Amino acid sequence: MVVAAPASGSGKTTVATGLMAALAARGHRVSGHKVGPDYIDPGYHSVATGRPPRNLDPVLCGEDRLAPLFRHGATGADIAVIEGVMGLFDGASEPRHFQGPGDLASTAHVAQLLGAPVILVVDAARTSRSVAALVHGFQGFDSRVRVAGVVLNRVSSDRHEELLRDALDEVGVEVLGAIRRHADVETPSRHLGLIPAAERATAARGAVDALGTLVAGACDLDAITAIARGAGPVPGEPWNPETEITGPATPRPVRVAVAGGPAFTFGYTEQTELLRAGGAEVVPFDPLRDESLPADTHGLVIGGGFPEVHAGELSANAALRAAVADLASRGGPVAAECAGLLYLARHLDGAPMCGVLPAEARMTRHLTLGYRSAVAVRDSVLAPTGLRVNGHEFHRTAVTPAHGHTPAWQWKTAGADGFASANLNASYLHLHWAGAPAIATRFLDSVREFASGNHT
Repeated sequence: MVVAAPASGSGKTTVATGLMAALAARGHRVSGHKVGPDYIDPGYHSVATGRPPRNLDPVLCGEDRLAPLFRHGATGADIAVIEGVMGLFDGASEPRHFQGPGDLASTAHVAQLLGAPVILVVDAARTSRSVAALVHGFQGFDSRVRVAGVVLNRVSSDRHEELLRDALDEVGVEVLGAIRRHADVETPSRHLGLIPAAERATAARGAVDALGTLVAGACDLDAITAIARGAGPVPGEPWNPETEITGPATPRPVRVAVAGGPAFTFGYTEQTELLRAGGAEVVPFDPLRDESLPADTHGLVIGGGFPEVHAGELSANAALRAAVADLASRGGPVAAECAGLLYLARHLDGAPMCGVLPAEARMTRHLTLGYRSAVAVRDSVLAPTGLRVNGHEFHRTAVTPAHGHTPAWQWKTAGADGFASANLNASYLHLHWAGAPAIATRFLDSVREFASGNHT
């Protein structure tokens, strides 16, 4: 089932995460998914389900891969909950740069591709009978999307709930739950959204358990489960990372270190799966705590996160900063995006970083957000010149200069970004490697070459 809403801020994450936790507590094997490029909400899904986080994004991965990726992520589960993005029909923010319908990459688009029923979460805080007009409009707007029921959020009283239910009964909409206002189960946020679960593990577990209790007490779980069971079969075969990797078998074991911990929490599960499918041993490490890279590191991946929040601790770990700089100087393959870009710079808000890149990084008040259609300007560890990819930017920081003499990427619109060399690619562009598996193959080829001592 898909959990959607008329607009952002209606309570999708509360209901979706709480529903995952409540169903898991009932003994279901629950698979959690998030529409779009969001990294933070899936972290809470993972806490609720005990399974790896999963994203479904037609822009980053393509329409044809969406159902296979869903089936792969849901393997072994008996029920899947998909949290939507923004409003139900809100698509990519820059449709003029992406060919497709106006709802491209919207929650409705994903629901159509999967044939999944939609549960609409409606913020009822400042409405009563008008809720019926709102929901009726969403039901009839697109016949390809089936709104199977409504969960009312922020209901103020028994009388308020009665008015809402009566109004929705008039238009034949099933009310699946009515949730009262509960400030004590809200999760804290910062400049890019909720604070990642990995930064507050114990508190996140408590918050998710509280959401599960809230949803279980306010919603008809039997009716919701029946809606999910009524969904049709999902087309296609499950996505298989092993068939996506091309090239020779690994001649010797190689190790890829992947940054994690509280400062680097952004990453797609399929990236690690592709690396492992290609024969790499993936070893996580925490740049806040570990003073050296894992032994025999042959490649390094530094994804997104919030290094600006932890700049002092990252800077204080001078031994690891030196180890990262040494690996890069010896030709070790390094792939870094967004937070990784900042960590490789000389300084971040004045605090010394790894110094791999001739750049300075700082926090800004300006939010940069949106999909990007990009082309590789020069050969790098991730892409040959001319490779076209779809990615995503999401940050409130700036790097000066914004790119090297030859940028890593040129946007389809104006602009360029990032630093690239034979063994490095560092930029603000978030990529979903399942959408362009040639990236994983190229990175692994570089890792094997470095491990064999044939690099230059």
